[in-house]
Amino acid sequence: MRKKLVAPIVIVCTLSGTAAWWLASQALAKPVTPTAPASAAIATVPGMPVVVDPNNLYSETIPERMSAAVAGALERVYVPNHTANTVSVIDPVTLKLVDTFKVGVNPQHIVPSWDLKTLWVANNAEGRKDGSLTPIDPKTGKPGKAIPVEDPYNLYWSPDGKSAIVVAEEFKRLDFRDPQTMALQYSISAPQCGGINHADFSIDGKFALFTCEFNGSVTKIDLVQRKVEGTIKLSRYFTRPEVLAMLETPGKKPKYVPDPSTLGGEICTTPGMPQDVRSSPDGKTFFIADMMADGVHVVDGASFKQIGFIATGVGAHGLYPSRDGKSLYVANRGSNKIRGTRGGKGSVSVIDFATRSVTKTWPIPGGGSPDMGNVSADGKYLWLAGRYDDVVYRIDTSGGLVDKVKVGREPHGLTVWPQPGRYSLGHTGNLR
Repeated sequence: MRKKLVAPIVIVCTLSGTAAWWLASQALAKPVTPTAPASAAIATVPGMPVVVDPNNLYSETIPERMSAAVAGALERVYVPNHTANTVSVIDPVTLKLVDTFKVGVNPQHIVPSWDLKTLWVANNAEGRKDGSLTPIDPKTGKPGKAIPVEDPYNLYWSPDGKSAIVVAEEFKRLDFRDPQTMALQYSISAPQCGGINHADFSIDGKFALFTCEFNGSVTKIDLVQRKVEGTIKLSRYFTRPEVLAMLETPGKKPKYVPDPSTLGGEICTTPGMPQDVRSSPDGKTFFIADMMADGVHVVDGASFKQIGFIATGVGAHGLYPSRDGKSLYVANRGSNKIRGTRGGKGSVSVIDFATRSVTKTWPIPGGGSPDMGNVSADGKYLWLAGRYDDVVYRIDTSGGLVDKVKVGREPHGLTVWPQPGRYSLGHTGNLR
């Protein structure tokens, strides 16, 4: 999530006084165990690598599946420091900072290339015209010459590897560029998607869902026809049309309004602010973190309808599957403010993909602001940037123990490298 130059004042609702909707949403989010036979082979878009296991699109990201393309890559954690305009480099074995180098203005995310040979730093230069992408050679850990690119808040890759998808958030636009030179190929405008930023792709590569941070929505992009297929609002009250209608009426509303369906209940009127997106292992549903709703929305990919909501923690933000594809780690940033504070109520929730329920919650000792990152190649650690505490967290996935490494000002979308997988779809390492 980027920071706007003039951030809106947002009042968020906590979970207090809303036990009724929380319990209801938890129940609705749990699916019925399927009885259908295993899925048939997936017909992917031309040029996209075959789906090895239709029931688990993460099957090729287990520790044993390291690609030959990452041979010789240094084992490092690369951290973009948004306000310092630098990248910190950590040795994950010693937990020591081994390098720091300058990049462009406002680095947001560090993104592995589709072919796994380059790491790209997305410097979006908020409110300016000098955005750029800085390449890093993973074999040396050193940056190359930056390429000027307009507003690269985030970076993804088409499933066939033929295009870099630059998320030009300020312009509500996706720019498809040559994956090497970054020359513009074509653009897709998403005018109804204010704050377009994070995404994930369908199992067959035919469409992608991008979140719309500043209007509480998610948009579906048809990658074959190169157009917006639709945009829907997300809400923890998705099963209650009367509440949704009330929330859409114009005029200023108090933070809470009485809930007529529950004695003493309240309805939170704060709009959502969706962030990261990640597909279920079978590719049928998408999980979408929402930093204002303090939880994760569940959307059916085919029908493009919301089917669930899972409460997690304050400021739900980043989403990362475990190496075995059974769990989803949710980074709860500990604040509902765009410009957060140190020592917030940061935590990590663990969602079981099969039941769509939270099985564990690990608080950050002393408070913190876990944001974006990824899982180590062996799956033993979850690395997350502490956005407003100027640290990086290494979280033991066997029990939630936390180590901290001091980095630059306002670290954001870090990547752990190398990672297992055949190709990258972007962000901080969405590999398949």
